[in-house]
Amino acid sequence: MTPPPARRRRTGANGTTPAHNLPRRGAVRRAQAITTYGVGSLVAVDHESFIVSGLDDADRSWNEDESPRIHERRLARLLGVDYFRLPPASDDTSKDGLRVRRFPLMHSCPECNELQLHRDFSPPPGRSVCGTCEVDLVPSRFVVACEAGHLGEFPYWQWVHRSHDRGPAGAVRCGGRLRMRTSGRTSSLRSIVISCTCGRAPEVSMEGSFRRNALKDLGLTCRGTRPWLGTSAPADSCGLPLRTLQRGSSAVWQPVLKSALSIPPWSNGRADPLAEHWDALRQFDDPTHIEIYLKGAFKGACPVPLDEVMALLDAEREEDPDGDAPPSFDHRYRALRNKEYERLRSGNDDSARSRDEQFVCETPLGDRTVLDPLGVTGPMLVKKLREVRALKAFTRLVDAESTTDAKEMALSETPLRWLPAMEVRGEGVFLRLDEDRLGVWEKESAVTERVERMRAAHQRVLDQRADDPGKAVPSPATPRLVLLHTLAHVLINEWSLEAGYPAAALRERLYADDEMAGLLVYTATSDSAGSLGGLVAQGEPESLDRTIRSAVRRAEWCSSDPLCVECEVSASGGTNLAACHACVMLPETSCEYNNILLDRALLIGAPDEPRTGFFRHVLD
Repeated sequence: MTPPPARRRRTGANGTTPAHNLPRRGAVRRAQAITTYGVGSLVAVDHESFIVSGLDDADRSWNEDESPRIHERRLARLLGVDYFRLPPASDDTSKDGLRVRRFPLMHSCPECNELQLHRDFSPPPGRSVCGTCEVDLVPSRFVVACEAGHLGEFPYWQWVHRSHDRGPAGAVRCGGRLRMRTSGRTSSLRSIVISCTCGRAPEVSMEGSFRRNALKDLGLTCRGTRPWLGTSAPADSCGLPLRTLQRGSSAVWQPVLKSALSIPPWSNGRADPLAEHWDALRQFDDPTHIEIYLKGAFKGACPVPLDEVMALLDAEREEDPDGDAPPSFDHRYRALRNKEYERLRSGNDDSARSRDEQFVCETPLGDRTVLDPLGVTGPMLVKKLREVRALKAFTRLVDAESTTDAKEMALSETPLRWLPAMEVRGEGVFLRLDEDRLGVWEKESAVTERVERMRAAHQRVLDQRADDPGKAVPSPATPRLVLLHTLAHVLINEWSLEAGYPAAALRERLYADDEMAGLLVYTATSDSAGSLGGLVAQGEPESLDRTIRSAVRRAEWCSSDPLCVECEVSASGGTNLAACHACVMLPETSCEYNNILLDRALLIGAPDEPRTGFFRHVLD
């Protein structure tokens, strides 16, 4: 990662821009640049703190060799872009990396207790030390944010003078200098004391600064600052309430990630040269007109034959929504999942595959009827898959999935025709539940009663997070979703114990609605653990039968029982029932629903209602 230069670059010979020579501050993996340290997030490097810059200058600063383009047409169409780019590498051998800016700017010196802007300490170039004391400066532990995604400095001056000057945030300063010290008596906020040398205000602690209305009581609202874009004082302020957060809090930055599997006919890479021409091609129906356009666009021979272009256009139009009304984003995302489910269910055993094919899904050789007593059907061996995960936007304070008008903050000030993304190549196992048995089970009154309690609790959480409870998205909790979700978790835990996979190296992908009842467990990392064939071997019917039976028996007992299995409220707001970290919860990177909507009793049966267990007969 490299911070931007403090001054405007001078031009080199013949008016060209000289080579970059920016200082380096730490390193992050490419995957982290999407999931953990994306645009707008805070990065702690040693004793310094930075914020990852926006993408407005990325076309110039991201090296094409280290940040190549990747293509996934179905996901690009969903997100309204032409292509994606891998984030640049940031190791010692890379030419460039992610650009960052120093944030927060307020720092304190542990020696002289001064609290002021970083530049006011007069640090030597390239160092973050007090110019007087020669000790490392400490970035402010506190920042403020609003639900629209803006981020700013904590208003220390207003906090200190709140009892003396109750004027607006722009009141005339007293002329004093702020100081911060720690009493050391406790580790609470009460021990952090702020004072001003003007003597007009008493020392105050940081206690109470995290109250929801703490800054509102001072007359402070969000000014719309976006330090990752370098805009410190926009013309129109935001005006939303501000919340105090710790710099390292997960609420400071939450990514909005969308992903798609590469499935035929898009999975062989032959359509990549057409990435920027699909909008124009969709305007034509006549193959002759399409051929004329392609000759003009590629100045001669098109790298993709005309018949393949027509087949790709037909495949894309199959995913077009019915009716004239524009579909919502969620509706289009569900359509994308539906097409994946169809392809996983049918496979491509008989297709003539090239070496470039990125999706290989085959029927296992063993007898699949051995799974019938379990209520499991249709296992498929996904011997080769490619998933593209794109960073669409980010949020602060609120979960992007909690409301239809989520306050998603864009990654750049001006719209771009691409988004940062990463690709995962690996393998997986797909299976479905028997629709007849599932239909009978999910109508059981004990099952619907348990899931309704979870759904109601989840809906309350969504309503509380939404700006307007009337516009909150409905909870997706249904009996089949909770069952598939919990089954995927116990399978991942079982394979992590029996097949040698770390739980964090596996990931679930759920397909659950009125017409789908399947799950895909696949390798979620791009290292060698994702391509050795070990997971596919577990998908053979005989092995899968043993795995499911062992996983269900293991789920019968939890070290927290009987509290876990008899729990009436679990997780945040009661969004889980019989589920805890000792039994079915997984690392957050492996779960699509952030470890909520889980209930082990739907697998094994509740103590007072054995009928709730879909696999109860396995234990009998």
